[in-house]
Amino acid sequence: MSRHVAIVTDSTAYLPPRTMERHGITAVPLTVVLGDRALEEGTEISTRSLAQALQKRRPVTTSRPSPRVFAETYRRVAESGASAIVSLHLSAELSGTYDAAVLAAREAAVPVRVVDTGMVAMALGFCALTAAEVAGSGGTVDEAVAAAEKRATGTSAYFYVDTLDYLRRGGRIGAAQALLGSALAVKPLLQLEGGRIELLEKVRTASRAIARLEEIAAERAGAAEVDIAVHHLAAPERASALADRLRARVPGLADLHVSEVGAVIGAHTGPGLLGVVVSPR
Repeated sequence: MSRHVAIVTDSTAYLPPRTMERHGITAVPLTVVLGDRALEEGTEISTRSLAQALQKRRPVTTSRPSPRVFAETYRRVAESGASAIVSLHLSAELSGTYDAAVLAAREAAVPVRVVDTGMVAMALGFCALTAAEVAGSGGTVDEAVAAAEKRATGTSAYFYVDTLDYLRRGGRIGAAQALLGSALAVKPLLQLEGGRIELLEKVRTASRAIARLEEIAAERAGAAEVDIAVHHLAAPERASALADRLRARVPGLADLHVSEVGAVIGAHTGPGLLGVVVSPR
């Protein structure tokens, strides 16, 4: 059995299953609580079911994985031949997932380095991929962590939502900011800054907001070699059209991923979400 550094992340990285399998990445699922039912993201609740529940204003909350779930994951990964584990997770400002991983890591059979990337969605996914590439080429834990942290530092995430109400309900944005958006009937553009969701710009119409999202992403990409991810929730046509436009105007584009976010992020943004992650290589 070969010994190697293994990469663990969580379900909010939204990496394609084939990509995870190819790089040997393991994802620990977060939980969506729909009414009185606790459902694992990625296996037990679809984004369509989530969108329908949100549109009907049914109560939806999210929950971190327990330390026990992490401990079981680390045990399985160690038994598969890992000599050490790098565990990369969404921003600790947005979830207690990082804290649960830290608790479990203390009792793991092999060394586990837990990293708060300050990222989410494919901003986290790109960090996990980078760490997996380093580990796959024989890199050490320190080298994999350093590569992931460097990727996180250079990565930017911007997104548009139809309303700030879902973020307000989940406590991910201040009530004053949400009220301001509603009162002025503006369409908000947001960014991930310091691991938190911050208001970037206020735009008057949805079409102008999406055009501005494209402009910001293209400006951030510049001429550097970059990977881009376009995320959406219940807005596939918008996402596809935005991806086509970015493909045409970003000269250094390496890979472009288009995907619907899972239920955990969707629960806090609501239907209509459109996001862009720009990640220089």
